[in-house]
Amino acid sequence: MSSIPYFFVEPQAEKVPFVLSIPHRGTEFPDELKDNYVPELQEVLDDTDWFLEKLYDFAPDLGITTIYAKYSRWVIDLNRDPVSKPLYDDGRIITALCPTTNFFGKEIYLKEEFEPDDAEIERRLENYYRPYHRKIDEIINDLKDEFGQVLFWDAHSIRRRVETIRKEPFPDFILGNNDGKTAGGEIIESALARLRKSGWQINHNDPFKGGFLTRSKGKPENNVHALQLEMSKDLYMDAAELNYDEDKAEKVKMLLRNTFENLIAYC
Repeated sequence: MSSIPYFFVEPQAEKVPFVLSIPHRGTEFPDELKDNYVPELQEVLDDTDWFLEKLYDFAPDLGITTIYAKYSRWVIDLNRDPVSKPLYDDGRIITALCPTTNFFGKEIYLKEEFEPDDAEIERRLENYYRPYHRKIDEIINDLKDEFGQVLFWDAHSIRRRVETIRKEPFPDFILGNNDGKTAGGEIIESALARLRKSGWQINHNDPFKGGFLTRSKGKPENNVHALQLEMSKDLYMDAAELNYDEDKAEKVKMLLRNTFENLIAYC
């Protein structure tokens, strides 16, 4: 593999111990895989966390280090356990480490023979998954050495309705920290307090507690705190959840920026 499977954005202001990750923003496919998927599904990539790198583009100006995925989660999902251990045990449908269907249950590969076997999954882990995680670990370790404490924020978005996951519409925002295991209480409360001032519906660890990135990086006993924020796409996209809406997005961006500024005070 010659290309780096992620995008990395350096802080543009004085560096702070804060890492922003956007693992489901990727839309590209490696050359050896790009012709294996159903073209009409590949054109829209409905499971993508569209435009989050634009919504969070203020982060470098706050001194935050940013990393986001280059390749689609259909290649490999950077937020799943590498040995496919389920994140939840409540019966919900969760796509796999290397998905074969999208969120709506549609087959994404043109032919069954294109679906990855164990050897192919291991190849994708080595080429696309582990580099993302290793880079995050490198950033966290460097920042911890410099500042003594680090905050990791994993950014996500989802359609307002995905009935294969949940029959009811999703709330506006969901802050996840695996029931308080991935971040210290003051940091969790700071994030929640600022988010709740928005007037939007803010859920805490329901229905999402944070994925594998949040759960594996967050070690508050070691001064590494991790939070996941899930949001409904219609907060910053049009009603069809296809296009970026500048006016709506600006309000969300202001909330996110204020939340980050509050959190930086704890770093």
